[in-house]
This record gives sequence, C-alpha cells and structure tokens, in this order.
Amino acid sequence: MTKASRVVVLIEDMRQRQFVWRYLDRTGLHARQVRFNPVRNWSGAGEQRVRENYPEEVREFRRRHAKAGTALIVVIDADMRSVQSRLAQLAATLQVSGLEAVDLRTESIAHLVPKRNIETWILCLNNTRVDENTDYKENGDWSERIRCAAQELFQWTRPNDALPEHCVPSLRRGVIELRRLQF
Repeated sequence: MTKASRVVVLIEDMRQRQFVWRYLDRTGLHARQVRFNPVRNWSGAGEQRVRENYPEEVREFRRRHAKAGTALIVVIDADMRSVQSRLAQLAATLQVSGLEAVDLRTESIAHLVPKRNIETWILCLNNTRVDENTDYKENGDWSERIRCAAQELFQWTRPNDALPEHCVPSLRRGVIELRRLQF
C-alpha cells in the first residue's frame, strides 16, 4: 500500500472526531490532509449516518486512490451488537450499492468498531480496566482522556509494540486495522 497523502474519516460523533484527529495529528498528518465526514448535523443516529455514507465514501476512496495515496477510516460503534455484526452491516451496504467488498490486503480502508462505544476505547487506552458491555458515555470530562488515549493509541499502533493484557478485543482489532495504514 502506498503512503496516504489524504485521509478521509467517516465518524458518528464529535468525541470520535476528537479522538481520531488527535491520533492522526500524532502520526504527523496536517489538518489539510484530513477530511471528516459527516461534518454537518450531529443530531440523530450517528451509526445510521455512517452506514448511509459508507458506500459513497468507498466509491470516492477508490476513485481518488487510483490517482494519489488515500486512506479511509470508518468509525462506527458496535453499541449492543457484535463487532462482526456491525462489519456485516457495512459490507451489506456496499453490496446493495453494487460495489465490491473491501479488500483489506490492497485497500487502505480501516474499520474501527468500538464495542460498546468509543468511550470504552478511550478509558482502556487510559489504563482503565473496562468491559465491552458497560456504557461509559457519561463518565465525566473527556478532553484530557482523549488526548492521552490518542497518544497511547499512537504507541500501540507502532509495528512492534506489544498490546497490554487489559486491551479489549475490539480495540485490539482496531489497532491491527490502523497498523495496515501508512501515514
């Protein structure tokens, strides 16, 4: 895979945006190299917006990637579903849109699916023992936790870094997805 000069991020909400932006900033990307979608109306079901926009973002990724190094990062909470179920939903939206399935061996597309939500990952990356069934959304101020979590995620995504025992399975999978991308 070629080094990405442009990264598109499909997200559900502002907390995911802050988390991913801080991670990408740590990798050395500049704001002009990153585009977040959707950036408009944050009300309503974020996961539904991600699913609805996913086929168009994959189509655009494939068009642009043919000309320049591009990466697509899709962040969608598993909520009460399994990670595999959420990934199957995304794959089904491609099929319905007449698009081929994503080829993880050749396409710089990472699917980050926090179980239950992004707050689970943020706390885990802050060395807090968490489970993937508890909803941690209303657990205080997040700005400093997000900053620390993004820094830790950057360390965990380094090629030879060993993941700690307390790393939850969905985050472990997310780290593997991010390691495939080249920034």
